[in-house]
Amino acid sequence: MTIGRHTFGSAVTRRQTANRPSGAFTATAAARPGEQVQIDSTPIDVLVFAAEGVPVRADLTIAVDVASRTIAAAVLRPVGTKAVDAALLLAKMLVPEPMRPGWADALRMSASRLPHERLLTIDARMREAAARPVIVPEQVVIDHGRVFVSETFARACERLGISIQPTRKDTPTDKAVVEATFTAIKTLFAQHVAGFKAANTQQRGRDVTPVWTLDQLQDLLDEWLIVGWQHRPHDALRDPHAPRRMLTPNERYAALVAIAGYLPLTLTGTDYLELLPVKWRAINDYGIRIDYRTYDCRALGDLRRQHSGLAGKRGLWEVHYDPYAPVRPFADAPPETSAGRSVVASPNSSAGTIPSSRRARTWP
Repeated sequence: MTIGRHTFGSAVTRRQTANRPSGAFTATAAARPGEQVQIDSTPIDVLVFAAEGVPVRADLTIAVDVASRTIAAAVLRPVGTKAVDAALLLAKMLVPEPMRPGWADALRMSASRLPHERLLTIDARMREAAARPVIVPEQVVIDHGRVFVSETFARACERLGISIQPTRKDTPTDKAVVEATFTAIKTLFAQHVAGFKAANTQQRGRDVTPVWTLDQLQDLLDEWLIVGWQHRPHDALRDPHAPRRMLTPNERYAALVAIAGYLPLTLTGTDYLELLPVKWRAINDYGIRIDYRTYDCRALGDLRRQHSGLAGKRGLWEVHYDPYAPVRPFADAPPETSAGRSVVASPNSSAGTIPSSRRARTWP
């Protein structure tokens, strides 16, 4: 009655067991870095201080390369991950992790098993990089969370030339690699961090209080990914000719990149703007209004009360903004219009929203 059914065990375990596919499991395989990258988000079991000093539980979003098991990028945000977080996660994957003050020289890419000298001849950004590979994704596997099925994330993937492969609904085994990685992060990293609250009260200490801010926990996680993950042998990375030997993600990447090669994808300022969420707004006499904030600058002078030329958008203008830095939005004029430029506006202090000096930049 109880064997294999967990009748008197956890209800979560029973639901997961009942949801398992009836067919045989097939391991997800990839032959080169970036061929398939699995992305997901979950709350991390660590209490941190938010910007307001309030204890919160952060959300962790990661991207795992299936071929090398490299955690190509990891981002911590307050609970309630936004679509812009997933979009900027893609951009973070394409940029080498820079060395930071206080990090030991042993964390440099030049001191690791990665082919630093060969990569440096192709990508000059590797000169001061830490020992984390740069993964250029070809395909990302996502679930049906609102963050990943959003227009912002889809537009970011299209901009970067990445194909999207959604999983079946309520089938976490379709992205088992990233799910297993979350479990590994919990056991290898989170439970050793001050403020660990565990998944339930049975695994929690008596006095759990936050110690770190969200930014400090992000720094700890970034350092651990290099020290504790990229250099740690992984059970799924075994040499087929010597199956008793486990490879580290960096060793696996070095072996695969020697065969598949490396082609860097450098992002420009325009690329970063295109990854931000979009609001369609009219440019009025007072400027642009987003989320009860009014933005204005001199460069908007000849665009006020003008039609954008996009009939499908009722003449509204495309405005990119960062929810975490609402100081300056970017208004984008279509190329076929007489404006043909992007404008960055600052908050209008006369509107009584955010006191700020007026600044404006214009790109041809």
